[in-house]
Amino acid sequence: MRKNFGKKTWFYPLPVLIIGTYDENGNPNAMNAAWGVIRDYGKVEINLGEHKTTDNLRTTGAFTLAFADAKHVVEADYVGIVSGNNVPNKLEVAGLHTVKSEFVNAPIIADFPMSLECEVVEITDDDKVVGEIVNVSADESVLDENGEIDTKKLHIITFDPVHNTYIELGNKVGNAFKDGLKLKK
Repeated sequence: MRKNFGKKTWFYPLPVLIIGTYDENGNPNAMNAAWGVIRDYGKVEINLGEHKTTDNLRTTGAFTLAFADAKHVVEADYVGIVSGNNVPNKLEVAGLHTVKSEFVNAPIIADFPMSLECEVVEITDDDKVVGEIVNVSADESVLDENGEIDTKKLHIITFDPVHNTYIELGNKVGNAFKDGLKLKK
């Protein structure tokens, strides 16, 4: 038996993405957004709506996407519930630190261990932002013995839209492009 819930914006997993931008004066800003996806190879799309971050994207043409982690749930939530229009130094209030990206005109939030550095390709009339990934950077603390990103070390979180909670992603359960071969004839 299944239960029907009707039309809802429930989708799993929803990454907790922290969008880093500079404003017109070069001041760093951040926003929490969960409605982001890979659009195509090397491109991301984020459904933002109208925010200070959207204005910054129009001004600078660049942004970073950090994957929020379990260690910084409070800070990640804070930058999503407070507007940069009302609290211009919200990164400072949150205790988050930034460094300028080497590849795009946007701040990397150093406290989050992995970031995508992106250039704006398009901002649609309904404020969907499409970005071209220029670089992926990760703190050495989340790399495995081969120098690759170890997802278990990231401790990334996902947004649960049903319960309005954050959940840490869990354990490996299979091997992509391999396990299904057991059923192939």
